[in-house]
Amino acid sequence: MKAAQAEMGVDHLWTPGQVDRQMEAFTENEEAFIAARDSFYMASVSETGWPYVQYRGGPPGFLKVLDETTLAFADFRGNRQYISVGNLDANDRVALILVDYPRRARLKILAHVERLALDAEPGLLERVSDETYRARPERIFKLRLAAFDWNCPQHIVPRFTEAEISRAVQPLHQKIEALEAENRALRERITAEG
Repeated sequence: MKAAQAEMGVDHLWTPGQVDRQMEAFTENEEAFIAARDSFYMASVSETGWPYVQYRGGPPGFLKVLDETTLAFADFRGNRQYISVGNLDANDRVALILVDYPRRARLKILAHVERLALDAEPGLLERVSDETYRARPERIFKLRLAAFDWNCPQHIVPRFTEAEISRAVQPLHQKIEALEAENRALRERITAEG
């Protein structure tokens, strides 16, 4: 990494003393960002050294901040390949990428994962569960923060969920309904006068 930075002429940006960023504990900013996410990408590494990236999704906030250095989430039943589970048995390190596409923000998290049975810690399942979400949890992943960093937003293309679009166009629907009602009333008046 340092050689690549030097080759590109940016190594001076990352020398000690030039960068003063504490990335070892989540602040309220990271906690709020994580709580709003409904998905993230999780990379693990196989015993053969190959990286594996998996999409994880759930209701907003399904990835829980337990404290300033601990995250947890219910691992829901999926396609039953258990690739991440197997990888984590051999190597507990993961990298998470969380993206807010509309605001073009991206958070990288490096962590060590502990795989827990659903009843391993009293109260933890309740903290990571959402009764309104129909997926069935099989285990809990508890993550100990190693480091995090905010990525450059330059190449993030804004994308919007169906719910976000629905909220954004709701005022337009209301305006159209009001104009249609006004149009009907005017037609009725013209017909009555005519």
